[in-house]
Amino acid sequence: MEATVGVTLLLLSAFFCFANALSSNYYDHTCPQLEPAVIDAVKKAIISDKTVPAALLRLHFHDCFIRGCDASVLLESKGNNKAEKDGPPNISLHAFYVIDNAKKAVEAQCPGVVSCADILALAARDAVALSGGPTWEVPKGRKDGRISKASDTIQLPAPTFNISQLQQSFSQRGLSMKDLVALSGGHTLGFAHCSSLQNRIHNFNASLDIDPSMHKSFAGRLRSICPFHNKVKTAGATLDSTSTTFDNAYYKLLLQGNSIFSSDQALLTNKKSKALVSKFASNQNEFHKAFVKSMIKMSSITGGGQEIRLDCKVVR
Repeated sequence: MEATVGVTLLLLSAFFCFANALSSNYYDHTCPQLEPAVIDAVKKAIISDKTVPAALLRLHFHDCFIRGCDASVLLESKGNNKAEKDGPPNISLHAFYVIDNAKKAVEAQCPGVVSCADILALAARDAVALSGGPTWEVPKGRKDGRISKASDTIQLPAPTFNISQLQQSFSQRGLSMKDLVALSGGHTLGFAHCSSLQNRIHNFNASLDIDPSMHKSFAGRLRSICPFHNKVKTAGATLDSTSTTFDNAYYKLLLQGNSIFSSDQALLTNKKSKALVSKFASNQNEFHKAFVKSMIKMSSITGGGQEIRLDCKVVR
């Protein structure tokens, strides 16, 4: 068993490598208007849908954690192959059209030059910045992957994970405990469906119905939104009290027992991660700085990308 785990970790570390070839000025000469084109597409989408920033950030995260940041999450299922976007954890992903619109605008300026993976990384950055969060120089030069399998989505960290499972998932991708806590702060944007939080508010264990680490009034509100036999697929709750603003409210609420996922609460079960939660809760600037470093680190994980797709939904 130990040998099998060792081999698995070795293979993962070989697959999820950090790219030295990425550069912030990669397209300066070949596609100088790339970044304005992407941010314009994101801005237009946000005007009509305030959930777009959270969706784009989640798309990028789910892309990088499977095969590295290679835009495999954007590919459509074809024939007998069920793609990542149709895997159980990814069914609720949306805002794919924003990337498609950005890609069309970029292709009009510099055809066949910019990868969908780079456009997704830029769009995620713009989504954060346009929501009041920090901005940063995105390293570019990723290639698009040709493989996308729904079965691989089992590798994504689940909202029910404990701290050990979270640490293992992140460390396999070269990400530290600080990266884990900082990137979890992305939950300051977005919405959770009832299915992702039922385990904390109904039949928590053999003797308790509600997770005792959750504030009682908060749990009561969630139970009213998500009854045990909930049949409303769209029902759920925002991930924090300012779900369209990229701030540090997520960490403040976490310390108050008002977190949504088990994986959020898990950050308080380890001395080091709890200290980081407290630090980010008390200092938004520290959170923003840590988030930027961790996003650059995560978005620089590369896999087996080989091409520049002309259409982000299909391989060339």
